[in-house]
Amino acid sequence: MPRLPQAHAALLPALGRRQGNAWLLTGPARLGKRSLASVVAALHNCAAPEEAGPCGECASCRAAALGAHPDVLVLSPRSVTSTGKAARRKIIPIGAVLAARDRDKDYETHVYEFLEVRPTYRRRVVIVDGAEHLNAETANALLKLIEEPPHGALFLLLAEDVRSVIPTLVSRSGRVGVPPVPPGDLARWLALEGQEVEPELLDFAAGRAGLLSDVDAVRAALNEARSLTDAVREGLWAALEAAAALEKTFSPALHPEALRFVWRTEAAAVRAGADQALEALLEVLEAYANPGLSFQVFALALREAFGA
Repeated sequence: MPRLPQAHAALLPALGRRQGNAWLLTGPARLGKRSLASVVAALHNCAAPEEAGPCGECASCRAAALGAHPDVLVLSPRSVTSTGKAARRKIIPIGAVLAARDRDKDYETHVYEFLEVRPTYRRRVVIVDGAEHLNAETANALLKLIEEPPHGALFLLLAEDVRSVIPTLVSRSGRVGVPPVPPGDLARWLALEGQEVEPELLDFAAGRAGLLSDVDAVRAALNEARSLTDAVREGLWAALEAAAALEKTFSPALHPEALRFVWRTEAAAVRAGADQALEALLEVLEAYANPGLSFQVFALALREAFGA
């Protein structure tokens, strides 16, 4: 199971108490809420739980460490369409909860069927990673289970903003704000994981432990963002070549933020123009436009924004 930074491990004593049927964990994207939820699930199933967390040695903890615990089910919003393209609007449909409503058989395990089975260890746990993406029908189906959970099941609802979660779910859940991790704590946590990082990466993470779960990917994204920015200033052909290279590695979840981080020291007018160009790129990519042409247009727009 994942090791937690101290700022998140400090929440375990409260989250480990067997009170209530649901916790709502809120905080910015990639803060580390999913890792925290995994440890909370392990804690509720541990044969010898400790104040600091699960023992890490019992059969349940060993299963959790393998990432295949029989008493834990994770629900996440769809990120791709049936044709394999990125989904324009993420959603957790009713089919994730009810097998009879899963027409395309997208889910191997459904919540109702999962909870019908008694726990192998101590408690069935359902982690909803993206509670803001539950539509009303799905949320109402889960609400019935939260109010009367089979076999005392526990629900861990994760969301970036409590205001985006359907109010009835909020009212039935204990609420915990997951805090950003202080830089010193984050550096120590990474060192324990065998990762030594430069101050720039800690600045970029801004306390989000989950963002640094793949340090190499973050470092590469920052380097690619810096290369594109330098190329934009160098000349037209350099900008077009750098944009074409970025297209091959571009991650909507990482590169836009990396670009904005690199641009943070630019003049306000430059940042505004560059951000407008980036937003236009993301919109056309979301509409499945030709990516090669889209990145070329992006490079031209950045040249204009930078006055090059």
